[in-house]
Amino acid sequence: MNQTLIIVPTVNERENLPRMAAKLLSLPVGVDVLVVDGNSSDGTGKIADDLAAKHPQIHVLHEAKKNGLGRAYISGFKWALEKNYDFIFEMDCDFSHDPDEIPNFLKAVQQADLVIGSRYSGGVRVLNWPLKRLMLSRCAGIYVWLITGLPFTDPTGGYKCFRRRALQAIQLDAVKSNGYSFQIEMTHRLWRDGFHIGEVPITFTERVEGSSKLSRGIVTEAFWMVWWLWLQNGLRRWPRKKK
Repeated sequence: MNQTLIIVPTVNERENLPRMAAKLLSLPVGVDVLVVDGNSSDGTGKIADDLAAKHPQIHVLHEAKKNGLGRAYISGFKWALEKNYDFIFEMDCDFSHDPDEIPNFLKAVQQADLVIGSRYSGGVRVLNWPLKRLMLSRCAGIYVWLITGLPFTDPTGGYKCFRRRALQAIQLDAVKSNGYSFQIEMTHRLWRDGFHIGEVPITFTERVEGSSKLSRGIVTEAFWMVWWLWLQNGLRRWPRKKK
């Protein structure tokens, strides 16, 4: 077993999963892969099982139904903690997150509890997004900072590496959000409790295969979630604890 686990949630990713698995297993650092499949209708779950049968580094969790991004990651985090992994990644299956960045995350996390892959650290590195989508993402980051005080350039980013001790400190069953606000909530919970959070610059490329999971409901959840996080932090815009 490797020290590092890459959690890859999937819903209808049959075109991407075999290529992603091959890429992850070819990295210069050893990683294990956990596919959390949300009852895909296109056979992605069966493909994941076939890959796991061929490669001992690949594991699969099957959800009875599509429960959302946050629930998929919570299931994956619990599994990772049970199996005693030291470094646990969140990563999309559609190659919008470049697997070649993983060694950079692992280097940065030696000095942090959580490392966020930032599309906006030192400039904008987003490829093939329409201007409307880019502006929504940038405005969301500013909105999160204004309400909660989170001082990071990409609080909605979903390419992350957690240390084991950071996930152990979060009451995973108490995490409320499920869409992209899940990323904000996980970071905020660690930041307000004084954990060390770093950022590494990444280049984000819009998916080629499959379709985006962004919806109006996900945006609405994120809009209200930041206010709840502000209340949870005692109306503070700074951490309440220092490690």
